[in-house]
Amino acid sequence: MVTFAICMYLYLYINQSACPNFSTTHSHTHTHNLCRGVLRSHTKMVKAVTVLNSSEGVSGTIFFTQEAEGAPTTVTGDISGLKPGPHGFHVHALGDTTNGCMSTGPHYNPHGKEHGAPDDEIRHAGDLGNVTVGEDGTAKFTIVDKQIPLIGGQSIIGRAVVVHADPDDLGKGGHELSKSTGNAGGRVACGIIGLQG
Repeated sequence: MVTFAICMYLYLYINQSACPNFSTTHSHTHTHNLCRGVLRSHTKMVKAVTVLNSSEGVSGTIFFTQEAEGAPTTVTGDISGLKPGPHGFHVHALGDTTNGCMSTGPHYNPHGKEHGAPDDEIRHAGDLGNVTVGEDGTAKFTIVDKQIPLIGGQSIIGRAVVVHADPDDLGKGGHELSKSTGNAGGRVACGIIGLQG
């Protein structure tokens, strides 16, 4: 009962707008389930992780964190085994690596837009630009992005991260592939985005 009372307090005083049809005449069980759902969707941090696999000697781990529904997602990563310079870094639509990185499909693009830079209004949701690799062949990076949620119907959990061989031209290179892939070259490493405890 204490947990239920706290939950109801949070709902009534913090999250009323989340469920405008709520009525205090609902059953105890229904209200408890409703309140649990409100808290889960609005206050619980969600984390995910990708372990990169590669047939070309590339390795790395990528972490994703979203503080709450509607908040941006923070991506932190550590990749090694790449040639120095920028490399295209994207979320792809499919969490399928049965044929290596080729079976991860195109860039994640739920809104049907053209490829672009992370800061562009017109871009694929999965367009995260480039990661820059140093002379030692490693890259450490942090990306904060609003179009790759871990919570909700467009969650990227279960999709894939792909690292490319070449720089992403961010849709501005004039190449025939610029508006679809950023002409970022082959897929040198990839991994499925999995829910983390």
